[in-house]
Amino acid sequence: MARRERGKRSRRTAQPRPERRERERRSARETVEEMLREELGFRGFRPTIEGEAREAAQWAERESGPRRDLTALATFTVDPASARDFDDAVSAQREGDGARVWIHIADVAAHVKPGSLLDEEARRRGNSTYVPGAVEPMLPHALSSEACSLAPGVERLAVTTEIELGPGMEPQRARFYRSRIRSDVRLDYDQLDEIFAGRKSPPSEVAEPLAAAREVATGLGEQRRGAALDVESAEPEFVFDAKGDVTAAHHVPQTEAHRLIERLMILNNQQVAQLLERERVPAIYRVHPPPDAARIERLLEQLAALGVPTPPLRQGLAPSEAGHLAAEASRLVRREAARRGHGREAYTSLVLRSLKQATYSERNIGHAGLGSPAYCHFTSPIRRYPDLVCHRALLALLGEGEEAPTLAQCRDAAADSSARERESAQIERAADDVCAAFLLERELGERGLDAAFEGEVSGVIRSAAFVTFGGELGDVYEGMLPARRLPGDRYELDRAEVALVGRGSGGRISLGDPISVRVAGVDAPRGRAELTPAGDPE
Repeated sequence: MARRERGKRSRRTAQPRPERRERERRSARETVEEMLREELGFRGFRPTIEGEAREAAQWAERESGPRRDLTALATFTVDPASARDFDDAVSAQREGDGARVWIHIADVAAHVKPGSLLDEEARRRGNSTYVPGAVEPMLPHALSSEACSLAPGVERLAVTTEIELGPGMEPQRARFYRSRIRSDVRLDYDQLDEIFAGRKSPPSEVAEPLAAAREVATGLGEQRRGAALDVESAEPEFVFDAKGDVTAAHHVPQTEAHRLIERLMILNNQQVAQLLERERVPAIYRVHPPPDAARIERLLEQLAALGVPTPPLRQGLAPSEAGHLAAEASRLVRREAARRGHGREAYTSLVLRSLKQATYSERNIGHAGLGSPAYCHFTSPIRRYPDLVCHRALLALLGEGEEAPTLAQCRDAAADSSARERESAQIERAADDVCAAFLLERELGERGLDAAFEGEVSGVIRSAAFVTFGGELGDVYEGMLPARRLPGDRYELDRAEVALVGRGSGGRISLGDPISVRVAGVDAPRGRAELTPAGDPE
């Protein structure tokens, strides 16, 4: 599934106000760091919190209690190249016609105790917030990138899920316990993809575990096919120079390496959620309600207006049927966009906007997007507070000495975490837009103000179309093309709200259409760009 849905927003390009002139002289990195301060209301941790984190790192190691020693088990991590907080590590081996996997998650609960200053601060923050070139972590660095991070070559405290899988890689049995591990190899996604492509040899220490994990992930993908949404995102990645200016950017698509880790983490989250629900232990679930039938009917109408094949529709859809239709539509969208060679982002955005938002809840109602009857977030306790709550719930159930959360605590934390997640997502989207706009300014300075760009229509509103486009320095640009700039006619939004249509000429600019544009203006500190058709003289 997509990690973030980039909503299309109505934007107007405006001249910066006088009070923003100082900000304009700042680099892109300085601008997004200021956004973190302004939007989150804090930056960094108080000295008392930092001190407690350092003490907790030492205390947890001394007082960790009995643990299963897995330090001899071949283990690897896979994360982005820039990551420093390694929540999860993996071990795997083939067993007969099946396999066994160990998914090791940082034991943050051993360091952060309920009611402590650290816990209260983590609860307030809810999650880590990431913007290009900066991060505001949920936990101080003494924990997030040091004591809790499953870095290679050092022993770390973990909570391990050990899963036996059958011939079709279906989970047959799961065990959970506290452990002590030592990661042998740290890989990033690019390195793992090079190994999978046969262009590099795997590190000898983890060659067999990597091969076994790849087989498990492939089997898990086959099981999910048909039940889950077929939606993937491509996240922007920015390159900065020593001054903090953006020099390049590109979208990072989901690859086999990403899917391997994603599928294993989904498996772990499902196994934990199923146990917590079965034992009726208060916890926080990640829930995604089935879509409304009316919204799915509207989705199919919009896709049909774009000439995209749609699944058959019958009257009186039940919520579960609406969910299955949404999943089938996501697969048809993916295939049609591949056939056309354009439109994938726009068509996928339609699918995502037809769905309800995933949130946190103390009540399990399932996860429609994943086709899962029970799901929680468990695998990233360094950067998400609900994961920490689920660790405490599981460990209390296992008799591992942790204090179980109450139902009321789970309800309150779920509501707060959902709100903080939405706030962080808005900040992260805005920061991406700002960095892309700074890079676009740089590219215009190098190529000239009349440079033309090739893009696609990614959104439409009554007064404008939004266009995503790429240039020589990056493929991450987005801007607004006002309807008033479209030549020769007056353009209006069509009934399906997927195209701008000329009233007299019948000309049509639809979602997913290729289009050539020039940049009429950029307001980098606000992350805005206004466009004009490439053939339109300024």
